[in-house]
Amino acid sequence: MKIVVLDGFTENPGDLSWEGLEQLGELTVYDRTAGDEAVIAERIGDAEAVYTNKVPISRKVLECCLNLRFIGVLATGYNVVDTAAAKERQISVCNIPSYGTDAVAQFAIALLLEICHRIGHHSDAVHQGRWSSNQDWCFWDYPLIELAGKTMGIIGFGRIGQSTGRIAQAMGMKVLAYDSFKIIPELESATCKYTDLDTLFAQSDVISLHCPLFPETEGMIHQGSIAKMKDGVIILNNSRGPLIVEEDLAQALKTGKVYAAGLDVVSSEPVREDNPLLKAPNCLITPHISWAPKESRQRLMDIAVKNLKNFLEGDPVNIVNT
Repeated sequence: MKIVVLDGFTENPGDLSWEGLEQLGELTVYDRTAGDEAVIAERIGDAEAVYTNKVPISRKVLECCLNLRFIGVLATGYNVVDTAAAKERQISVCNIPSYGTDAVAQFAIALLLEICHRIGHHSDAVHQGRWSSNQDWCFWDYPLIELAGKTMGIIGFGRIGQSTGRIAQAMGMKVLAYDSFKIIPELESATCKYTDLDTLFAQSDVISLHCPLFPETEGMIHQGSIAKMKDGVIILNNSRGPLIVEEDLAQALKTGKVYAAGLDVVSSEPVREDNPLLKAPNCLITPHISWAPKESRQRLMDIAVKNLKNFLEGDPVNIVNT
């Protein structure tokens, strides 16, 4: 069978191998593909299987690719594919669930620790000579924050939210969890409790977003919800950028209502030059790399291969458009 990867570079910039897919068929890998539907359809051509990370596969593209039977998304989110149109054409769409749980949770905590200590800034200051020329034996340019005893509110308490919560508790924090899909009572303890959103907003010193992007969660962090939060709250988001109304967060950072934000995602990626958060104070932004340690990308690759192999064997897994 013919297999096409439309945008393979971010998954494999050269430190992994496509061998697993090569063993399943005639493989063509493009590092990047522009979003033009005609270009996408041309590159898929008569392939039976295609993989995409962020390249959109629309109804119009599917109508042009008559041999296509399998679409693999090289990510957990699959909104780049018109799954309804794929289902109509009996094309299976698979995603990659839970490959980066530990990496994403680790990154959320890394954002928080950077806000609390500004290690990068202070290291730069030392290398610039400010310590050697300082009249005191130490100095700091930002408030240094101890997390033990503080409360982290986690919105979205699935695998990643739970993993983030375990790390937070290990540092002495209390966790308030909110999840609109499933409450697992056995996860509760003296330091971890489920709660409603308003209570989470009111009592959390740190709020970390780990929920999917749905119509009901889009823009959930906005002027009104921020007003319910503690003064000086810290907001973390390495889930989905559109969960936050960026103009409202930028304004809250300017007034100090929100002390700091640590973000690995924004509403439009790559970030637009006019994004208001780029000029907001105390706002750390990284280029959507929570998922990208080699270990998690290797898991993603392994699952991507398994998805197609299972499909070919008549035992499909991770289907999102049944």
